[in-house]
Amino acid sequence: MAKKNENKSFVLRVDAATMDALERWAEDEFRSINGQLQWIIADALRRSGRLKKVKSEAVHSEETTEGKE
Repeated sequence: MAKKNENKSFVLRVDAATMDALERWAEDEFRSINGQLQWIIADALRRSGRLKKVKSEAVHSEETTEGKE
C-alpha cells in the first residue's frame, strides 16, 4: 500500500539575517533548511505542550500495528 503524504506546504518570508542564521544552523546539524525549520517548529510545539506525540513514536506505533491487520 502506498504511503499517504500528509504534509502541507506554505510560503514563509524571512529577512536575510534570519535566513543566513537558519542556513548556518541547518548546516551545523547536517539538515536541509526545510528539515531544520520542521525540527524547530516541532521542538517548540513539544516544549509548549501543544504537540503530544513525537513523530518517531507515531511511526513506531504504526509499525507495530501493521502486522495485526
